[in-house]
Amino acid sequence: MNNTRIYKMSFASVYPHYIQKVEKKGHTKEELDTIIFWLTGYDEKSLQQVIEQKTDFETFFAKAPQINPNVSKITGVICGYLVEDIEDKLMQQIRYLDKLVDELAKGKAMEKILRQ
Repeated sequence: MNNTRIYKMSFASVYPHYIQKVEKKGHTKEELDTIIFWLTGYDEKSLQQVIEQKTDFETFFAKAPQINPNVSKITGVICGYLVEDIEDKLMQQIRYLDKLVDELAKGKAMEKILRQ
């Protein structure tokens, strides 16, 4: 499968959809940002820069300050695939983010989403 289109998609173009998804289920942008910060090591300022610069997903994850060491605890199905079985590292990271956003939207407790 050619994932180039997804890799070159800007994070800024998808971020509003993440916000809409969680807000529709009664959650906040701040909760979403907490998840993104946990996964990537970005903070509020650096995430804002990513959005303003229209950084693509490939660069977003390549320049992430630190991918959380507990990402291996993120398991389950997203987009028809088990996230733990995705061999392409970048696609796996993108799907980790999708999985965490889904968990927030479904009302999972933040402690469980952040694998604490």
